Amino acid sequence: MGDILLALSIPVLVFAVGIYAGCETWWRRRHPAPPSPYTHQAARLSEREMVAAAEEVVDGAHTRLKGLYGTSGGTIPATGATGVMGASGATGTPGLTPGAVATPGRARSQPASARRG
Repeated sequence: MGDILLALSIPVLVFAVGIYAGCETWWRRRHPAPPSPYTHQAARLSEREMVAAAEEVVDGAHTRLKGLYGTSGGTIPATGATGVMGASGATGTPGLTPGAVATPGRARSQPASARRG
């Protein structure tokens, strides 16, 4: 009798595993897993947060150390402008406002020119 029960337990086990797999598939289709935190979208969002935090740090440092930059309020020195008197006695070119330097819209900005020398 023991051999018969052992022989019948194998098909019962296979049937039970099939029922379990079907129920699990049904459950997972109706309850999908939350999105993974390791996706490209999550990486972009964390990069944006880091950039925003860095911008806050830089802006705070700029407001505290505004006198050391040698620019009038809210201007960025133009390329090559140092604001220091040169050998000929002329000062550097005037600063540009941040809006004039920024790229309008969401288009890619022009690449920076290479510095030589």
